[in-house]
Amino acid sequence: MSQQGALPTADQVSALAPDRASRVAGSELAVPGAWSDTGWSDDGVVWGLCVGGGPQPHRTVVDVADAWSPGRSAPGSAGPAYECSCPSGTTPCAHALGLLLLRSAEDASVRRAEAPGWAARWAADRRGRAGRGRDAGHGEAPEAVPGPADPEAARRRAERRAERVTAGATELEQRLADLLRGGLAAAEQAGYSLWEETAARMVDAQAPGLAARVRELGTIPGTGPDWPVRLLQECALLHLLVRGWLRRERLPADLATTVRSRVGLPASAVGPPVRDRWLVLAQYDTADARLTTRRIWLYGTESERTALHLSYGAAGRVPEPALPVGLAVDAELAAYPGAGQVRAALRERFGSPTPTTVRPAGTSTAGAVRRYGEALREDPWLDSVPVTLDRVVPAPDGGRWQLTDADAGTALPLTPTARSGLWRLVALSGGAPVRVFGEYGHRGFTPLAAWPEGPGEVVPLC
Repeated sequence: MSQQGALPTADQVSALAPDRASRVAGSELAVPGAWSDTGWSDDGVVWGLCVGGGPQPHRTVVDVADAWSPGRSAPGSAGPAYECSCPSGTTPCAHALGLLLLRSAEDASVRRAEAPGWAARWAADRRGRAGRGRDAGHGEAPEAVPGPADPEAARRRAERRAERVTAGATELEQRLADLLRGGLAAAEQAGYSLWEETAARMVDAQAPGLAARVRELGTIPGTGPDWPVRLLQECALLHLLVRGWLRRERLPADLATTVRSRVGLPASAVGPPVRDRWLVLAQYDTADARLTTRRIWLYGTESERTALHLSYGAAGRVPEPALPVGLAVDAELAAYPGAGQVRAALRERFGSPTPTTVRPAGTSTAGAVRRYGEALREDPWLDSVPVTLDRVVPAPDGGRWQLTDADAGTALPLTPTARSGLWRLVALSGGAPVRVFGEYGHRGFTPLAAWPEGPGEVVPLC
């Protein structure tokens, strides 16, 4: 393409599609008649206007600088970045895929030119943000930005923050005690403002993890007949986390690291990089008013290790990267510290995603329960663990659905959030056993991807 990046092939572009529907739609848009004012620049920007369903065309721009350098991705590169005025919730959208496919064909309609103002401004803003560092998250702490050059200043700053967190944790412990003394019924009468005020105090104490858990408590009162039981359970877990922080010097090193992470202190991936062909099992985003979090589950086809990559975007911005479910990525991952930690940082990618026939090894429903129980011994605040169930059948159970073990007859209930991909799972099964990857915890099992018992591609469920 230029000195900034090699021209992608059609296969490389198609591999970026988040699902089959996007791949097909992108192919249909890869025709000159669908576009106007297209072009590409020497610094790796591709742009164009695509005719849409409304009166105005969709503005689409892609930053491909160093995304397809010969032999591997550029160090630190997460692949292409995209922006489109269409309302699609997928990344990349069909317009971005169609534009890149048109460019990969070296169509004469996509010519070398100077980027228009709207495309140039977006690329400059994005690269400026990348140079200043990644967006930071809340709750579960994102990867730490490298500290200052002066280690003594860094130590003093860490001590001051620890003192603020300790003050906040002590205050939270007292508030939990007051809540229990006053009775849980008072929590319903007080409304959400009680919890939001407490959460704000935890934010002031620089303990975003505690603040996030307090906000979760505020959503429980009045939600179903068993809400007092659930509230008491969550209060107990929060109390345990507070006590863990206040007595962290007495904890084993791995557990103390887990407590710091749950409280919300930033951590860095310190494990040695592990290079593998990582099968992309699932990718999905969750969002609130402040932050969008992207979760990507990966499975090492050689190491047989399951890892979670997290990335963050400020409200209204889609996190990067986007990896194609069902393909394998040759990459290095570095693990985060902590007991039972599955989170890892994507360090470097080599080449483009490629197909693979490898599937993660499966276990029984009873094995999934054991795995979650063992993980809770290391991290009592763990909501769920990654599990691949082998030979299970989706079946109704009264007003809910469950996955029944075809060999043992035991079953795991599905979480209410599993409804989004439930019918695809039922259609894939057709009453026959399937292999299902998902997250299992105290709320049940959330299926994220599935394979038929015989040959066949993965079916995303999220």
